[in-house]
Amino acid sequence: MSDTRTIVIVGAVAGGASAATRARRCNESARIILYEKDRYASFANCGLPYYLGGEIEDREKLLVAKPPLFADRFNIELHTRHEVTGIDPERRVVTVLNRETGESFEQPYDRLILAAGAAPFVPPVEGAHAPNVFTLRSLEDADAIHDFIAHNDVRRPVVVGAGFIGLEMAEQMHRRGMAVEVLELAPQVLPPLDPEMAAFIEEELLKEGVGLHTSDALSAIRTGDDGRANAVITQNGKTLDADLVILSIGVRPMLGLAEAIGLHTGATGGITVNEHLQTNHSEIYAAGDSVEYCHGVTGTTMRVPLAGPANRAGRIAGQHAATDEAPAMAPVLGTAIIRVFSKTAATTGLSSKAAKAAGLPAKSVVITANNHAGYFPGAEALTLKLVYSPETGRILGAQSVGGSGVDKRIDVIATAIGMRGTVRDLSGLDLCYAPPFGSAKDPVHMAAFAACNDLDGIATLADPTDSPEGKQYVDVRNPAEVAACSDPRAIAIPLDQLRDRLGELDPALPTLVTCQSGLRSHVGVCILKQHGFAQVENQSGGMLLQRRIRPTELQIVE
Repeated sequence: MSDTRTIVIVGAVAGGASAATRARRCNESARIILYEKDRYASFANCGLPYYLGGEIEDREKLLVAKPPLFADRFNIELHTRHEVTGIDPERRVVTVLNRETGESFEQPYDRLILAAGAAPFVPPVEGAHAPNVFTLRSLEDADAIHDFIAHNDVRRPVVVGAGFIGLEMAEQMHRRGMAVEVLELAPQVLPPLDPEMAAFIEEELLKEGVGLHTSDALSAIRTGDDGRANAVITQNGKTLDADLVILSIGVRPMLGLAEAIGLHTGATGGITVNEHLQTNHSEIYAAGDSVEYCHGVTGTTMRVPLAGPANRAGRIAGQHAATDEAPAMAPVLGTAIIRVFSKTAATTGLSSKAAKAAGLPAKSVVITANNHAGYFPGAEALTLKLVYSPETGRILGAQSVGGSGVDKRIDVIATAIGMRGTVRDLSGLDLCYAPPFGSAKDPVHMAAFAACNDLDGIATLADPTDSPEGKQYVDVRNPAEVAACSDPRAIAIPLDQLRDRLGELDPALPTLVTCQSGLRSHVGVCILKQHGFAQVENQSGGMLLQRRIRPTELQIVE
């Protein structure tokens, strides 16, 4: 393309760098100017916790694209330490502050892309700005934390916030031999997950010796005579000794420039854009963590501050800014994954609680299966929760926790959701199989089969959080399993004895059948239904989840 338009981009990390390089690939004649207020452009911010923990040893590997690459390969004018401080949309001019010299100048544009991202939230509490209290968003933040640890005897860090970055930091500080405490306002870690799924990660944290404090909030950060933080004070009155504090309480979109010129924002506080990332000023685009995207399940717009959507949005904004044509931005699902010691947790689409909050009817199934054939060495269990519409079978979301293979299953389901697939579609997927890699009936299939059985009335599923109170509660596990963990309300009849002991049960009563994970109880439901039990349900997830949902109601022998 020979259009010589000038494209100015504000922000040079995920969205901005993607926009700049895509614009160049689509228009060789355009002048492309990229401004970044910090010192580094196009760095791997998702890798920062692993650099601080020492898993990534070479800091240079975090620099995805260095300034010479922008200049030599893409002919992009990259200016770091340059902050865009104002926009005049009538004149199509931005005002730029050179943070090295203090000088300001104006730069005209034909198209402007805002990719300033988001900033970590720092709560207005006492001690929040002490020199050993940090947030982690930029490479400069990581350098500051790295330098502090290198020059101080850090033994007791406190991480405030148990989201994805907070838990990554907790894992990495623990890896360095520190006694880590984690504080979280919500009653669970990883708030995007449903509580029973997050419980697996909580157990892993406690097993590794991480101090975990949920349903509690930061009240103040106590400082000593030297001005440094020495403790975190919680709203519940706890004092957590600290020689390093990491605030990981979420991010807020950088909206100063947008608000100053009247760009529209949405219900969740992000900039409103169309399918090509244009704002209400058509020559001004926005991409990245400051933007609201359409959610692929609810159809509503919301902020999804993740690297994947930011990169994809930047690519589309860059192409459209360079050519006036581009494909539409696809809806996002919030697909995310984390490793916490030996466990992996991942999510896509809606959780059960998110579906409820959105007013969408939803059912779920939870299964536990091996990541590959159980007879092949190295098999690891994973737990998969599939959320779906009870009316249409449409897949609404999924979560999985386990070892190897969690990412594969969530990526498969995210793809199906993106295609507006149903659980029936999922049950028929032709997935690869060989003993080292999977099973002939993959965990994805198993979850879909159970959901289809529920929809077809073959074996109705009860939500794991439903209480067995008022129901005939039948436990079909073997005696050793029952001895290790049992519910006093349950009638224990091993599955293989069920047909011979039907006389011990009342077919007229509503009946709930449980086992360890939900597989044997499905067989038990089929047996009972075909022997005249009219109201029979399978307890999804079985005792594996019950011991995490209502441990105080069970008799557990550790």
